[in-house]
Amino acid sequence: MTVDAWKARIEAERREKDVFFGQDWQSPISPEDRVRFKGLDYYPPNPDLRFELELHEHADKQTVKMAFTKGEQSDFVQWGEFRFEIEGCECTLQVYKRDPDEQGLFVPFRDATSSVETYGAGRYLDLDAVSNQTADGRWIIDFNAAYNPWCAYSEDYTCPLVPPDNRLAVPVRAGEKSCSKP
Repeated sequence: MTVDAWKARIEAERREKDVFFGQDWQSPISPEDRVRFKGLDYYPPNPDLRFELELHEHADKQTVKMAFTKGEQSDFVQWGEFRFEIEGCECTLQVYKRDPDEQGLFVPFRDATSSVETYGAGRYLDLDAVSNQTADGRWIIDFNAAYNPWCAYSEDYTCPLVPPDNRLAVPVRAGEKSCSKP
């Protein structure tokens, strides 16, 4: 896929999400606020923050308790990790599954933009085994798809908090920015 085609796909997905957030009855934005909703705020698509990486699966996959925003906890399997570099800084992110039989991966993270330019509690990447894997088994980690959890938009939701291991010292200026009230 060319960079132009990739950018067009990212922008189309963002428009689709804005329509969902602004119009769908399942939107995390309250019906009163949807009337004034003008769209989410995003960083411009940045191809330098899209990676094709090997998943380093943990030999001993531990079940860990992940804390949630309303104080509860839930079990996640710490499946493996991704290793990559941003702005000359070596980065590692732990990868989780709720169930070992799941094909997808969950990557919560915080970075140097958290609480400044992006949601303070962190952002997420959901990786689907079909659309986020290359033919040779590498995973496509595209931070341009990083999103805020629904608890960023409404107190009606509770969301996993980013574990300490997934806090990056560098800024990841891609994906969704901080949410603002409509």
